[in-house]
Amino acid sequence: MSDLEDTMLLGMEGIKKTILYGGKEQIPKFVTGTKVTFHFRTQLCNDERTVIDDSKVVGTPMEMVVGNMFKLDVWETLLSSMRLGEVAEFWCDTIHTGVYPLVAKSMRRIAEGKDPVEWQIHTCGMANMFAYHSLGYDDLNELMREPQPLYFVLELVKVEHPNDYKRETWALSDQERLKAVPVLHGQGNLLYKQGRLQEATQKYKEAIICIKNVQTKEKAWEAPWLKLEKMANTLTLNYCQCLLCMEEYYEVIEHTSDIINQHPGIVKAFYLRGKAHMEVWNEAEARQDFSRVLDLDPGMKKAVRKDLARLNMRMEEKNQEDKDKYKGMF
Repeated sequence: MSDLEDTMLLGMEGIKKTILYGGKEQIPKFVTGTKVTFHFRTQLCNDERTVIDDSKVVGTPMEMVVGNMFKLDVWETLLSSMRLGEVAEFWCDTIHTGVYPLVAKSMRRIAEGKDPVEWQIHTCGMANMFAYHSLGYDDLNELMREPQPLYFVLELVKVEHPNDYKRETWALSDQERLKAVPVLHGQGNLLYKQGRLQEATQKYKEAIICIKNVQTKEKAWEAPWLKLEKMANTLTLNYCQCLLCMEEYYEVIEHTSDIINQHPGIVKAFYLRGKAHMEVWNEAEARQDFSRVLDLDPGMKKAVRKDLARLNMRMEEKNQEDKDKYKGMF
């Protein structure tokens, strides 16, 4: 097949394809949910063909799931014209490359180990485009200010169909994400009961990421958004329960305070924060939180009374320790 026919196959304006190395077999079927692994090199259309990004230099190929609103949807089109092992160069006009600087920023941050929330790349974030005054990289800022055509050299490494791989949460559609939440929630609860706290936190975290991903597409504070927010808060508090057992008290205080600032009527948030304050000897804060728990739910009286007795004991022990410590000093 000639390069010209291959170019026609794309059937898209503003794209020219040149095959540099022919692949093997037929062009794979790229159904929704197919996971595609590929290497890419991005170059400017100047005389030097300046390289902006190169996944081979970073050492890790790129992964993308078909139909998953990847920010740079033109890549999906380009890859679906390729055979396994093929290397091709695509010239793409500005209409296809406008959001490239945003995608590149996310990928660079991950490569530098700076951005743990890898799933953010895989969500459609056009709104983010207007939030950045600077992307933190001069070459990307330049491209953002003046979008221009780019060359993408792609190598198709692997194609896995939806049933052939364990799909990570970022690889799911919104519907699948919402279905995954109760499953992950249940797994987390079971692991918590078995005392496998580290594993439980992972399940809760995955479920929270699923919810937050879907939530970004809803209008803040409207009914669908609030429903998701309620689910996320429940999971975050379960996550905090694990952290409390793992003695990560300051992290518990941070997460519960975030919830309380947004939704000041959630009893469990005050209760867990009170327990965390107690463990780090913040006596006044702990008493305040426990008192708020009783205001919101008088049925918690027995549990709170037990915690207050423990708080008194801890404060007495600390005062005694301080006395002993200072006695030796004078």
